[in-house]
Amino acid sequence: MKPVSPGKGKKATAGSTEEIWNLRLYVAGQTPKSITALANLKTICEEHLAGKYNIEVIDLLQKPQLAKGDQIIAVPTLVRKLPEPLKKIIGDLANTERVLVGLDIRSGSG
Repeated sequence: MKPVSPGKGKKATAGSTEEIWNLRLYVAGQTPKSITALANLKTICEEHLAGKYNIEVIDLLQKPQLAKGDQIIAVPTLVRKLPEPLKKIIGDLANTERVLVGLDIRSGSG
């Protein structure tokens, strides 16, 4: 799979000081769960990180060696590379609230 660029038509402005979120989604082929996870991730990013995110999709059936670097034990797994610290969320990302809290986009208390 190939990287997904920031949301269409909502690119960060030049010279913007906002941080770019680098997200990596590990999947194993084109399974329904993998497709759902990517669709859910794109929706969440467009709604909460529009114009300031990059999604890299890693298919472990094609590049299994990449699982070792991020210690992937299940798929699909979302890894937030930047901003630090590194965060991981396992599953199809259907629970938007859990994803927002897991990525520190929204605090768990409110």
